[in-house]
Amino acid sequence: MTRSVLRACTSAIVFFPAAAWAHPGIAGHTHGFAYGFAHPFSGIDHILAMVAVGLFAAHLGGRALWLVPLSFVSVMALAGVAGMGGIVLPFVEIGIALSIVVLGLAIAVQLNVPTLAAMALVSFFAIFHGYAHGAEMPASMSGLFYGIGFVCATALLHAMGVGLGIAIGRMGEAHSRRIVQIGGAATALAGVAIAIVP
Repeated sequence: MTRSVLRACTSAIVFFPAAAWAHPGIAGHTHGFAYGFAHPFSGIDHILAMVAVGLFAAHLGGRALWLVPLSFVSVMALAGVAGMGGIVLPFVEIGIALSIVVLGLAIAVQLNVPTLAAMALVSFFAIFHGYAHGAEMPASMSGLFYGIGFVCATALLHAMGVGLGIAIGRMGEAHSRRIVQIGGAATALAGVAIAIVP
């Protein structure tokens, strides 16, 4: 993840202290920065998808290390705004589960695609993740802080995935390939479970 995104998140925490430290559930702050930042960590679907994006980017390497996560975050934010605006998007839950399955499989088979294709793939799935959470946000300043927190947490999860992917890659080709295959397959299976379990 780019340093500029991490700097922006750090600035948000520093310059919006009331929003950053508001306790979830307290009137007036339910949708503040802290709630938005914590929310991605409360759902296994979002964690799996975000870390998978980072792992996929790490596998591709080069410019994909930052372009793939940045594409996801950017499209997710735009889709969140669309969700806040009341635009209707069908099959959101299916799209979220499918993102976990597809990204898990891409990691498991160590899919090699051009960076532009990877950006397009993750951007497509970012639409569903962004819309789902944007539709829950109020169109207010607290909703804005929630959105900033959510974006920062997503960027952090991407960075964790990239870091994990780079660390695994340094373990030696035989070991790293097996770990990635198992992790990707487990992620894909989790996506299937999320899709079929109500």
